[in-house]
Amino acid sequence: MSETLAEAGRAPDGASHGPGTATPVDADRKPRAGARPAFASRIGSRVGLGRARLRGIPEPAVARPSPAPALWEDPLAARVAGPVLRPGDGDAFRAECAAVGVDPGHEPAVVVGATGAADVVAAVAHATEHGLPVAVLATGHAAPPGTAGAVLVVTRRMQGVRVDPMARTARVDAGVRWERVLHEAAAFGLAPLAGSSPDVGAVGYTVGGGLGLLGRLHGYAADHVTSIDVVSGNGSLRTATAGQYPDLFWGVRGGKGSLGVVTSMDIGLFPVPRFYGGGLFFRGSTAGTVLHAYRRWVRDVPEGMSSSVALNRFPLSEDVPEALRGRFTVHVRIAYCGSAEDGEALVRPLRSAAVPLSDTVAEMPFRECGRIHADPPLRSDVVERNALLRELDEDAVDALLDVVGPDSASPLSFLEVRHLGGALARPPAVPNAVGHRGAGFLLYSATPPDRDGAVLAHSALLAERMAPWAAGTALNFLGTDDESRERMPAAYEPRDLQRLRQLQRTYDPHGLFRADRPAVAAGPG
Repeated sequence: MSETLAEAGRAPDGASHGPGTATPVDADRKPRAGARPAFASRIGSRVGLGRARLRGIPEPAVARPSPAPALWEDPLAARVAGPVLRPGDGDAFRAECAAVGVDPGHEPAVVVGATGAADVVAAVAHATEHGLPVAVLATGHAAPPGTAGAVLVVTRRMQGVRVDPMARTARVDAGVRWERVLHEAAAFGLAPLAGSSPDVGAVGYTVGGGLGLLGRLHGYAADHVTSIDVVSGNGSLRTATAGQYPDLFWGVRGGKGSLGVVTSMDIGLFPVPRFYGGGLFFRGSTAGTVLHAYRRWVRDVPEGMSSSVALNRFPLSEDVPEALRGRFTVHVRIAYCGSAEDGEALVRPLRSAAVPLSDTVAEMPFRECGRIHADPPLRSDVVERNALLRELDEDAVDALLDVVGPDSASPLSFLEVRHLGGALARPPAVPNAVGHRGAGFLLYSATPPDRDGAVLAHSALLAERMAPWAAGTALNFLGTDDESRERMPAAYEPRDLQRLRQLQRTYDPHGLFRADRPAVAAGPG
C-alpha cells in the first residue's frame, strides 16, 4: 500500500513539525516580550545559580528554596512539549489566544499550544485535576465561548496530513485546514468532502456535520469518517470507530466538540476526474426572475450537481472587485462533478434566466473549488442566522424576496439558499448525530451588526416569515452569540439530542468542555 506523508511545512510560529508528533516548537523556547521563556520555566533558578558560580559571583547569604522550584510552580509545562502561557506572559499569551471572535474579556487561566495528542491529554488532565473548564481553538475561525478561567487548548500546530490513495482515505490532525487536504488528495485524483471555504478547519467542520460541495453526491463529511481520536473528560485518549466505542463514534460525528477534544480523524476521499464549477452574477433587480428560475431548476438536477444562490449587498470597499462594489447582486454557485459538456447543458437554463454580469463557470481542478463561492475573509462581528427549509416553493421565494429582495431596503448584506437532498437526505452506512436529513434547502444569513439593532430585527423578521417552511437549524451555520446558542438544540432530532446528553454524562461527567457550538449543554439534561 502506497501513501504520502505530508509534512506540516511551517507551523504558524515558523517551526517544522511532522504529522501527529509532539515535537517541541523551537520558536516557543525563545524569550519573548512580556513572557518568561519556556526554558526558564522548566529549569528555573538552577540556570541562574549555575551562571553565578561560573562567573565567581558570590551567592546571596539568604535562605531560599531548593535549586529547581519551577517544575513545582508549573507542572503543566513539564508535561507539555508546546508552549504553556498564562495571562502574565503578555504579548505571547495574547498572540496564542488570537482568533476571529475572541472576546477580550474572556481570559483563559492557561493556554496550551498543543503539538500532538500527548499535549492535549496533559492539558485535559490538568483541567480535571484543578476543576477548570476546557476550551479548544483550532484555526481561529470560531473562538469558543466561556474561556474565562479555562484551559484553552490551541491545536493549530497539529498539522499532520497522510493520504492513502489505495484505501482512498486521509488521516488529518486537529489543526489542519481544508486547503492542505485538498492539495494532498489532488495528487492522486482524489478529493475530500470539503466545504465552500478551503480556509476552514477540517476537523471542526466535520464534527459539526460538514455540508460540502460534493454533498448531494456523497452525503455529509461526518458520514465518511472511519476513525476518530478524541480525548474525553477524564483525560483518556480513545480511538472511536464503528466497532470500538461505537456510542462515542456516533456522538462525536455531529456533536461538535461537546464530548471531547478531537486530535485526529480518518476520512474518506473520492475520485473527481472532472469537475465543472464557478459562479453566475446577475443584477439585483433580476432577483425575482433568477430565484424563481433556480427553484424550478433544482427539481430535476442530478445528484452530481450541488448549487446555491446568494443575495449580496456589497459595501463600497476597495476589498470588493470594482464591478461589484456598492452593488446588490444575485450570485448562483455551481459545483458539478462531471464533464464540462454535461455541466454546460445543465446550467443553460440558469444562464438564460437573465443577462449575467459575470460568468466564471468552467471546468476546473477540484483543489481550486474555493473559487466557486469566493468567500470573503471570515469576520467575528457578524450576526449569523440559519434555518433548514423543507422546500422552496413559489410562496417561499416570494416571502424571501419580500423581506430581503431588491425593493425591501433590507440591512442584511448576505443571504444564501443552498440546495440539499440527494445523498444528504439518506442515512449513512454508520449512523451519526447529524440531524434533519429530510430538509431540502438551507437558508443562511450573515451581516455585521449595526448600532440601532436593525440587523437583529430584520433577521428575526426573516425567521418569522420563513417559519412555515422551517425544519430545524444547521449546527455549523449558527453563530456563537447567546441567541444562536439558544437555538442549537434545534439542530438535532429530539431523541438524538437526548442521547447526546446521556453520552456527555458518560464521557464528560464534570462538564469540562466548552464547545464553540455547545448544543449538548444548551438545555436541561
